[in-house]
Amino acid sequence: MKSIKVVAAIIVKDEMIFATQRGYGEFKDGWEFPGGKIESGESEQAALIREIKEELKAEISVGKLLHVVDYDYPSFHLTMSCYLCTLKSDSITLMEHEAAKWLRMDDIDSVEWLPADIEVVEALKSTRK
Repeated sequence: MKSIKVVAAIIVKDEMIFATQRGYGEFKDGWEFPGGKIESGESEQAALIREIKEELKAEISVGKLLHVVDYDYPSFHLTMSCYLCTLKSDSITLMEHEAAKWLRMDDIDSVEWLPADIEVVEALKSTRK
């Protein structure tokens, strides 16, 4: 089975979490944390900064690693390193996603998360306890 290694940004602002809705591909319309694949020779943090610039035209500061997901989709294995991040400015422009929203922890289950991202949502909930 093919393995894919990606990074995801858990962007936090005013006790809210930023979620994006995929606008393309096999998982179109599913909700996820923004991010993407790590290029050869790139650190996870550098990949995350680059991906957020490409996907959201936004600048972020990468904080601590929150969670690593290992998830088997039907056609590939996903390893996703998820970092807590903050925006350097409030400007966000969706370049690849069809929608986005800021979710309070009380509303975090109000969207249809992609399967691998559900584990990250659970990790976020456990940090509140």
